[in-house]
Amino acid sequence: MKKPATPTRSTIRPSDLTFGLSTCRRCLWIFYWFKVSAPLTMPLVSTLADQQETLFQGAKLRDIDPSLGDGTITKWGQFINSAKIKVNGEETRWRFYGKYDVLGENSDGSLAIIDCKVSDNDRDSGAFYAPQLEAYAYSLENPAVGEGKKVSTMGLLVWSPKSADLTGFKVEQKYVPVERNPEKLQSLLADLLSVLEGDLPVAGADCNLCNYLIERANLEIN
Repeated sequence: MKKPATPTRSTIRPSDLTFGLSTCRRCLWIFYWFKVSAPLTMPLVSTLADQQETLFQGAKLRDIDPSLGDGTITKWGQFINSAKIKVNGEETRWRFYGKYDVLGENSDGSLAIIDCKVSDNDRDSGAFYAPQLEAYAYSLENPAVGEGKKVSTMGLLVWSPKSADLTGFKVEQKYVPVERNPEKLQSLLADLLSVLEGDLPVAGADCNLCNYLIERANLEIN
């Protein structure tokens, strides 16, 4: 596979710092250099995300969780585009581009990012999603256009299915605070960009797509 002179996109999806790096670096590399990816089928994700965003429009942060400070949800479902990313003080050709769920403004003028999830997966923890949220924070503090604003609060708002009756499914809501960790983001960015700027990586051992393609190729050869 011949590597093009330039990647087909120079904007990094914040979610690739979680799912991309942890799943398959080969698929990640191919996506950025050739813009080829497997189709995703998640028919209810957008519907549920829209319901969460709509529900919390204009809500007080303390109404979401008492641990949050005074403030109000002011924006939802908006795209962010960062200035060129700096890693270890060196400017790269890459930027962050993505869409956050809800954004609040604290009483001191700083921002609060809340990422909404509908899941019963144990990995829906602050540690797993911290890099993605940190990428949003980086973009808000270092936007491509205009002045940045400090992000002081990050967290997950998780809806977990718990039961069902004749009226429908029931969910439990919990807020999971996420600590800021810009140093961890820098480390992951260095790792990610070493993958993207390098040659075609090996397939991820647990990548369902790569394993399927390998098995299919073996069947066709035999």
